[in-house]
Amino acid sequence: MLNILYFASLREQVGLAHESIAVPAVATVAGLIETLRARGGEWPDALAANKPWRVAVNQEMAAFDTPLKSDDEVAIFPPVTGG
Repeated sequence: MLNILYFASLREQVGLAHESIAVPAVATVAGLIETLRARGGEWPDALAANKPWRVAVNQEMAAFDTPLKSDDEVAIFPPVTGG
């Protein structure tokens, strides 16, 4: 299972702070995003390609081709600014 964490405005839009799901058939960040978008409802808009969101796997920034395996922690969040 993947432990997925949603942060900030993304958490508000999808209505979840976290969840556990099975590793998708395409075991990459891109595969996970497509699996989540396929849920319909607010998911395709929340994770639209033109929206500024980022992904970290096990607390390290991840690219779309980053592989996923069982027990990974995946965080999806909007970019943050601050000082």
